[in-house]
Amino acid sequence: MLLEIGRQLPRPVRNFLKVALRRQVRRAFAMSYYRDSMRLIGTWSKLRTEDSNFYYKLTPRNRSHLAHLLSNLTGESRSSILTYFDELENDEVLRSHISDAVRDAKYGRDIDVNYARRVGWYAIARIIKPKVIIETGVDHGVGSCVLTSALARNASEGFRGRYYGTDINPKAGKLLRGKYAEYGEILYGDSIESLKKFSSPIDLFINDSDHSVEYEMSEYHVVAEKMTEHGVILSDNAHCSDSLDNFSVEAGRSFVFFSEKPENHWYPGGGIGISF
Repeated sequence: MLLEIGRQLPRPVRNFLKVALRRQVRRAFAMSYYRDSMRLIGTWSKLRTEDSNFYYKLTPRNRSHLAHLLSNLTGESRSSILTYFDELENDEVLRSHISDAVRDAKYGRDIDVNYARRVGWYAIARIIKPKVIIETGVDHGVGSCVLTSALARNASEGFRGRYYGTDINPKAGKLLRGKYAEYGEILYGDSIESLKKFSSPIDLFINDSDHSVEYEMSEYHVVAEKMTEHGVILSDNAHCSDSLDNFSVEAGRSFVFFSEKPENHWYPGGGIGISF
C-alpha cells in the first residue's frame, strides 16, 4: 500500500523522501555506537562524583592489552605484570585510605575510586624500581598515593625510592598523607621552576600538569639532562598532545602509546605515552 502510494508521488518528492530516509538510517546506525555512552551520561549526571580526572576501571580486554604492552617493553612476563595490577587493585588499605580522604575532603559522596591507566604507572614503578619519581600535576593526589604505594612495596624488597609531586595549587595533594607521605612530598609552585631546581637524577618522570603542548614540551626539555640512562618518561596527555612523541624523536628515544578503554563510563578514555 505505502509502496504504491510512493510510486504515485512526484519524482522530486520521492527523491527527497529517499534522501531523508537514507540519512535517518545512517544516523541511527552511527548512533548505535554511542547508545551505551548516552545511557551512562544520563546516569553519571545525576551523581555527585568527580568532574575531572575520572575514576574507572579498564575493560578486561584493555587491561590485558596494557599488560602485553608493558611485557614487550620491559621484558617482564605478562603474568607478572597482571600480578602487579592485582596487587594495586586488591590493596584494601590503599583503597580505604583514598576513599576516606575523598570523603573527608567532600570531593563527592558518590565517588567510587578506581585507578584506570594508573595501574600501568604502578606496574612500571614496581618493575624498574626507581630511586626517584617525579609527577608534575598531582590534583587530589590519587596518583601520588598509587606511586608511593609502589615505592613502599619496593622498599620492602630492598629498593628504596622517593616520590616528588609538583603543583602550582597549594591545596593539591591532600591525599598524600599518613604512611604514604613517608615515601613522598609535594613541591608547590610552577612545575618548570621546581624541575629546574631539582638536582637528583630522575628514573621515572610523569607529566600531568599544564596541558598546553608548549608547557609539556618545556617540561621534557628541562628534565632531559636529569633523566638516568634507562629513565622512563610517561605522558598522561599523549591522547591529545604530540609533545612526548615529538620530544622522543628529537631526543632519539623510543615512543609508544597505550589507548585507554574505560569500563562502564561515558568518558572515551585517555592513555599513556611512554618514552624510553
